[in-house]
This record gives sequence, structure tokens and C-alpha cells, in this order.
Amino acid sequence: MPKNKLTAITSTFVPINIENIDTDQIIPARFLKGTTRDGFGVNLFRDWRYENDDVNRPKKDFPLNQSKFKGQILVAGKNFGCGSSREHAAWAILDAGFQVVVSSFFADIFKNNALNNGVLPVTISEEFLEKIFSLGNESTLTIDLPNQTIKIDATYIFENFEINHYKKECMLNGYDDIDYLLSIKEDIIQFENKTA
Repeated sequence: MPKNKLTAITSTFVPINIENIDTDQIIPARFLKGTTRDGFGVNLFRDWRYENDDVNRPKKDFPLNQSKFKGQILVAGKNFGCGSSREHAAWAILDAGFQVVVSSFFADIFKNNALNNGVLPVTISEEFLEKIFSLGNESTLTIDLPNQTIKIDATYIFENFEINHYKKECMLNGYDDIDYLLSIKEDIIQFENKTA
């Protein structure tokens, strides 16, 4: 499935300063019945966002329910996306409007699922993460994928982040694996002709 291209993004962010957020907290198992990738965003962090009652009242203290927090960047505590390997976690994050997730550590399977579905996981140091969590709700971050940097715009403090070269190419061009192969079709044909 082709995805949106991502080069650079400047946005306010939603902070969830909790460590070890697992995929069942990101999207509870009871909501995994859909057969398409859309519609999962409404249940992102469902059990943290809503009271467990008949009317599903929003919990006022959860960041996603506070109007002061908004943006296309989700900032979370260390070890984000641990637990089961459900791809739906990345679907829910993207469907809720987030293009980037920032943390000091991601579970490997979640990280790969995110990259495969057009969500950029940005790994930063614990110190930089704490600086972000200390910012006000109007502060913005700039993620520059070509240069692999994340910057706190108010202070111009930045860090570099790592990303697999192939996944970076896919994110920059909005490719999934098949799109990428199609983009190098002529190179493949030329290689086959040389070796035939």
C-alpha cells in the first residue's frame, strides 16, 4: 500500500511520559477485528483514554483528551511498542494522525512495523527525551529525515537519529516494498540482461 512521502515535519507534539508502553496498550486486542488499515485511530490507547463504563467518558488527565496537546508527533517514554508483534499498533498511530513517534528506545518488531506502514520511529537519547518532556505545550519539534535530525525549534538544540538506508528511501518516496521494486525495475532488467 503506497504511503505518504515524509521528508521533514515541524509540529507540536503529544507527550505520553510513560515507559514500557506495549502494543496492547497502544491498541487493545479486542479492537483487532478490522480487515483494513483504517479506523483503528479512534481506539488508540483506548483503555487509557476512556473510562470503563457504558458511555466511555474520556479521562480528562490523558494527553490525547486535552486540547492543549496536538500535532503529528507522538513523544513517549522508553521501550515503546514492546509486547506482541501486532501491526495494528502502527496502523492505529498513523490513523490517529501521527507521522512520527519519538522515544529513547523502541521494540524491534514495532519499529519495523512502523517503518513498513509509514510511521517514522525516531530514537533519541534519554537526555534529549527529558528535554522534550520539559517543554511547554506550544513548543514544536522539527524532524528532518534527509539529514536524520530532530530539533527543538525554540532552542535549536538537535540530535541525529539512525535509520536503515533502505527504509529511509522508502519513507522519503512513500514506497512500500513492492513500490520500491517497481522503482528499480529498469535496473533489475539491465542486471538480468547482463547475467543472461
